[in-house]
Amino acid sequence: MTLLEARGLRKAFGDQLVLDGLDLSVEAGECVVLIGGSGSGKSTLLRCLNLLETLDDGQILLEGRDISDPRVDADAVRAQVGIVFQAFNLFPHLSVLDNVTLAPVRVHRRPRAEARQQALEMLERVGLSGKAQAKPDELSGGQQQRAAIARALVNSPVLMLLDEVTSALDPELVYEVLSLLRDLRADGMTMVLATHEMAFARSVADTVCFLDGGRVLEQGPPAQLFGAPREARTQQFLARLEL
Repeated sequence: MTLLEARGLRKAFGDQLVLDGLDLSVEAGECVVLIGGSGSGKSTLLRCLNLLETLDDGQILLEGRDISDPRVDADAVRAQVGIVFQAFNLFPHLSVLDNVTLAPVRVHRRPRAEARQQALEMLERVGLSGKAQAKPDELSGGQQQRAAIARALVNSPVLMLLDEVTSALDPELVYEVLSLLRDLRADGMTMVLATHEMAFARSVADTVCFLDGGRVLEQGPPAQLFGAPREARTQQFLARLEL
């Protein structure tokens, strides 16, 4: 079943066209990995899918519903479509538990006790049950990123978007975050993620999409796209990575 469909997405910032008629389809339970150079549109695409950016043109369907309609409740959509960035974006004055419960209580009006229980369960799932009362600056970078992922997961989204979530981490901390994403993948979470971790992309992706010039230039299973890319631009990009 198609969970998400993006049709002809266009987005410009001033004179800079970032998304140029981009199309993307994501099946329920699928892990789609976005690769491409800086400026190819990966981050802007993810922000548009989460309604953090307004499209200039095009349509986004989530479970058949047009969520790009201006009349749609964006907060309700974001409860279904979680997003995690390379910056942790945790509030430094709040505990980890309070960071995770903030949106469910303040935005989605859930009872505080219910939100707290769900947050504690999610922190246990991401391996942070012992850090619920810690402040973000008491955590390692990997732990902070896992807390940010827990915050996105606490609303039980149908889709997770992840934007270079390991790029701000020291190399020794990357593994723990990638291991969590592998666990989410194994649990059947539908994910669209942008990454420079090509080995990770090979191991978890159902589909790899190469973005160039604001479009999906080429897509396919990891073995095909990494092993026998059809497009010259894809070949050039992968050759520079010395895969």
